[in-house]
Amino acid sequence: MYFHRRGLTLALSSPSGAGKTTLANILLQSEENLISSVSVTTRPPRPGEIDGKDYFFVSKETFSEMIADSAFLEYAEVHGNLYGTPKQFVTKSLDAGKDLLFDIDWQGAKALRNSNLCVSPVTIFILPPSGAELEKRLKGRGADDPEVIARRLHNAREEIAHWSEYDYVFVNDNPHECAEQIRTVLQAERLKRIRQTGLPDFINNLQI
Repeated sequence: MYFHRRGLTLALSSPSGAGKTTLANILLQSEENLISSVSVTTRPPRPGEIDGKDYFFVSKETFSEMIADSAFLEYAEVHGNLYGTPKQFVTKSLDAGKDLLFDIDWQGAKALRNSNLCVSPVTIFILPPSGAELEKRLKGRGADDPEVIARRLHNAREEIAHWSEYDYVFVNDNPHECAEQIRTVLQAERLKRIRQTGLPDFINNLQI
């Protein structure tokens, strides 16, 4: 590359069970310059999750202190738990030219759009093929009790209602095909003039 590019922020949102976490993992494995934004959360870790890699797991008291210190780019309550994106990590990554992947809900995506730290964030909403398939996926996890599943299905209606706020909307019928569509978006968005922060100096130095 002839000049520096500032990293972009890619926000993936969906109702629980639509597959955004699976898509995120596929993208992170196939895109060398794409890294995951690690969120802070008050929910307990699930089996196999690692503190500092999947999430920063903290108490509600610690989360409240971080809010008071303005340490979050955005934060929200989802299914009774708090989630937040630490500002410092985001700023350093974008300035270094790294692209950041956010696995967040519609509230978090809205906060990204309104943030001064993230220039022209790319927002993508993931839909399930059908309501029946969404319920099947949630039950197939085996990680949540019936009450939690019922709440997630109820919340899915509100989450899907925000689809029109996103730049792109994809139906996740086949995760690898859907991930390839997202990769196409990524390639195009990386080339936008607004992200080429070194372009003005390059043009000024052209010997013409």
